[in-house]
Amino acid sequence: MEFMTSLQGGIDDQKPSLFEVLSEQQLNGLIPPSLRYLLAVATHRHPRYLLRVLNSFDELYALLSLLVERYYLKTYGGGFTENFYGLKREKVLRVKGGEVPRAQLGAPNEVRETLRLREGDVWKNLAVMVGLPYVKRKLDEAYEVHASGVNLLGPSYQDRDRYPAEGTVKQRLLWLYKWFLRRVYPSVNAAYYFTMLAFNLAYLFDGSKYHSPFLWIIGSRIRRMNGADYRAIDLATQPKAPTARPGARPGQTNSIFSRRTVTDTIMPSIFGSLKVLLPTSIFALKFLEWWYNSDFARQLSRRSNEALDLPPPTVTGLPVSRPPKPAEQNDSEKQPSEKPALRRDSGLAGPPISSTTHLPILTVPAPARATDETSNTSALCPICVSEIKTATAAQTGFVYCYTCIFKWIEGEHPRQEAFMEGSAGAEEEEGARGWLEEAGGSRVGKWESGAGRDAVTGRRVLGGTSGLRRVMV
Repeated sequence: MEFMTSLQGGIDDQKPSLFEVLSEQQLNGLIPPSLRYLLAVATHRHPRYLLRVLNSFDELYALLSLLVERYYLKTYGGGFTENFYGLKREKVLRVKGGEVPRAQLGAPNEVRETLRLREGDVWKNLAVMVGLPYVKRKLDEAYEVHASGVNLLGPSYQDRDRYPAEGTVKQRLLWLYKWFLRRVYPSVNAAYYFTMLAFNLAYLFDGSKYHSPFLWIIGSRIRRMNGADYRAIDLATQPKAPTARPGARPGQTNSIFSRRTVTDTIMPSIFGSLKVLLPTSIFALKFLEWWYNSDFARQLSRRSNEALDLPPPTVTGLPVSRPPKPAEQNDSEKQPSEKPALRRDSGLAGPPISSTTHLPILTVPAPARATDETSNTSALCPICVSEIKTATAAQTGFVYCYTCIFKWIEGEHPRQEAFMEGSAGAEEEEGARGWLEEAGGSRVGKWESGAGRDAVTGRRVLGGTSGLRRVMV
C-alpha cells in the first residue's frame, strides 16, 4: 500500500525546491568576486608577478572553472557547487511526462545509468555553466565602459562617434560592437532576466521541470542525489591499487610524477578538497564582512568596556598653573616688576610658544575638575564655557562642542577674532570675555590665533578638522 501511495501522491522527492537552486546559484556567484578579492590583496604585495594574472582574471577563472566543472560533472554528475548542496544533473527522458516512477523505485541503478550525462551532454552543460556566465560578464563590463555613460556626454559626442565608412575592418567591427552594446544589449539583457523569472515561477508552481531556459534547450535538469548516486560515487572515487605495467621498472608506478599517479591519486584529492575548502572560505569571508559592517561588533565591544574605569587623559607640556589672585586686590598693590596675567579666568603663568614663529599661542583654560558630586564641571565646553553640545574629542583628549572646536581649528571662532582684533567691545559681545588688553589694538603678528591647534594645549591637530572624533555618550 505504501508503494502505491508514493506513486499516486504526485510528490517528486528528487525534485529540489526553487530555494535550493537559488542558494546554489548564489554560492556559485560568490566564488569569482571572492577569488578576485584575494588575488587583488596578493597583487598589492607582489605586483610584478600577479598583475598580469589579475588583469586576465576572467579568462583564467573560466579555464580553471572549465577543468573543475568537467571533473565534477563526469565524477559526481553535477557541478562544483551543486555537489556541495547534494544536487546533480541528468537528462530528461523522451517519454510522455518525462518520468518513470516505477522504474526509479524498482531499478534505481539502471535508471541512473540511463539518465546520467554522456560526453556530449557534459559539454553542453559546460557551455551553460562556464561559457554563458563568461560571455555575460564580459558584456556587462563592456557595457559599463562603452555605453552606460554615453547619454551623459551629450549630442556632440554622439554626432562625432559615427560609423567609420572609410576606416579599417577593425574600426568598423568595434563601432558595430559599441552600437550593439548601446542599442540592442539593454533589450537583450532585459529579455534574459524576464525569461529567467518566468521559468523560475513556472518551476516553483510545478509548471516546468526546468528552472532555466538554457537547461530546457540542452535537455538537462537539476535533481537531488539518491542512494544509487552515492553508491556509484563511492565506487568511482575509491583509490585504485597500484599495478605494475608490463616492462616497467620497479618503483616506477609509485612516482608522483608518473601520469597514472597524477590522474588516479593527486588530481582526485585536489578536486575533492576544493569541495569543502572553497565554500567554507566563502562563508568565512561573508561572516567577516557581516561582522565588520554590522553594529553587533561595536555593541559587543561597548558592553565589554562599560565596566572599565579609565583615568582622564594626561597631556604633557601644559603650562604650569598658579592660583588666581584675590578679587579684592587693587591694581595699585601690584609690584612694579610684576607682569600682568594674560588671562583673567585661566590662572596660567603664560601661553604656549610656537616652535616655528616663536609667538605666543591663544589658548583657553583647561576644564576644572569636579570638587564634589554636585558640581560636574567636566560637562562644560572649555571654549564657550557652556554645556557641551555634540561632544567632539580632539587628539589631545579634551572634549568640546563640535561647532566650537571646528571653528577654532578653522580660525573663525568669535573668541579668536575678538582677541586678535583687540577690541574690548567685541570681547563682551562675541563671548570672548576673560582676556585683558595689553596695549590695545590688533594682535596680528604678535600672537597666533590658535588656528589648526587644540584650544587648550595649543598643539597642532593632525589632519585639521578631519582629525576630530565624535564622542558617543
